[in-house]
Amino acid sequence: MCDTVVALANSTYDGSVIFGKNSDREPNEAHEVVVIPAATHPSGDMVRCTYIEIPQVRETYQVLLAKPFWIWGAEMGSNEFGVTIGNEAVFTKTPYNKQAGLIGMDFLRLALERSKTAAAALDVIIHLMEEFGQGGNCGCTHSFYYHNSFLICDQEEAWVLETSGRDWAAEKVTDVRSISNAITIGNKWDMASSTLVSNAIRNGWCRSKEDFNFARCYSEPIYTRFSDAQRRQGFTMQKMIEAKGEITPRMVMQILRSHSGDEDPHWSPDRGIAGADVCMHAGWGPIRNSQTAGSMVSVLRKGEKPLHWVTGTAAPCTSIFKPVWLDSGLPEVEVSPTSKYDQAALYWRHESLHREILRDYNLRIRFIQTDQERIENELINEAENCRTASPENRRVLTASAFEQADRIEEMWREKIVTQPVNRANSILYRMAWNRFNRDAGMS
Repeated sequence: MCDTVVALANSTYDGSVIFGKNSDREPNEAHEVVVIPAATHPSGDMVRCTYIEIPQVRETYQVLLAKPFWIWGAEMGSNEFGVTIGNEAVFTKTPYNKQAGLIGMDFLRLALERSKTAAAALDVIIHLMEEFGQGGNCGCTHSFYYHNSFLICDQEEAWVLETSGRDWAAEKVTDVRSISNAITIGNKWDMASSTLVSNAIRNGWCRSKEDFNFARCYSEPIYTRFSDAQRRQGFTMQKMIEAKGEITPRMVMQILRSHSGDEDPHWSPDRGIAGADVCMHAGWGPIRNSQTAGSMVSVLRKGEKPLHWVTGTAAPCTSIFKPVWLDSGLPEVEVSPTSKYDQAALYWRHESLHREILRDYNLRIRFIQTDQERIENELINEAENCRTASPENRRVLTASAFEQADRIEEMWREKIVTQPVNRANSILYRMAWNRFNRDAGMS
């Protein structure tokens, strides 16, 4: 489960394009942020994706990827030209290919590595999907199959691409747009596969071309309903529309931190065994086994190096967004994360804090919010001052931001663990997190 938003230049405070996405995965499915360098490849070379090999192209571009640790591709990312993409799981009536193939995150990375514009990335995904199809398990510890939608943008434009097997429809964004875990395109689009309508008629999902609606005809009702995608997508769209013309990176960060109970002073993520939020917290049961494992906000300005704000950690409500520029790179990491707790990995250091906060969320989240807002505002101001700075100066700011976030999160954790739990979570919620912690090797 995920949510992705974009605001074009006519809707932002400064004429930039602003993109944002939460990547929702299993609680122990560690998220990492990596930079892959540009490369040239010999003729006839193959590239190994998550499950299969496909022909490599002569030249691949430098990319920033925010990804589950075990997958070749990524949930979100950007390249040296500012092409930025997020993908979503969508649940459709077209049977899923359970054989090894290309998964949505593979398409995303392949498009970033091979495209200089959003339109070119759209074409790459479509052509690869029509040639190879989409298929393969997308779950880390359990089988999980789905089709994909994509929000693709650059400094000039944005596209929504929604798919069902080898069928697809694409819509050009005009101002603001969001996608979630459901097809949103109805009976109007800018491009579509040649068999989109005819396959729906052949399968009895509609009677005629005039009766056709992509979302209504192709959506699988049960998973789509329990993903709560329509409510989440409606919420993110409404927030973007309300702020249209004044949208800032900070606003998008706050949208990604949103919970359905934010107006309730007693809200806690342990409530309920159904429902999902933009800032997603896992719980008990088969439809609450995802959390937001990583978040990214990208600022794409004409004539400037794209600026990306990444958490590299779960739950943006408990994380700090750090600035990254692709040409100045990331701080060196001690180890790459896995599904097992490792204090040397950024994701797991933060999980020590995140999971302590979850023990009494409503009380404990208040210990970090003032510091979190202050630090991010300072980093936003510093990043603005670095817009025309050298890569070396921007590298220093990125390294400093990661170090500062690490220090403050450890201070928060040390403070929070000394606090009593005033309100115990529901027993089912505690059971779920005891299992997650046990599986990760956390005490």
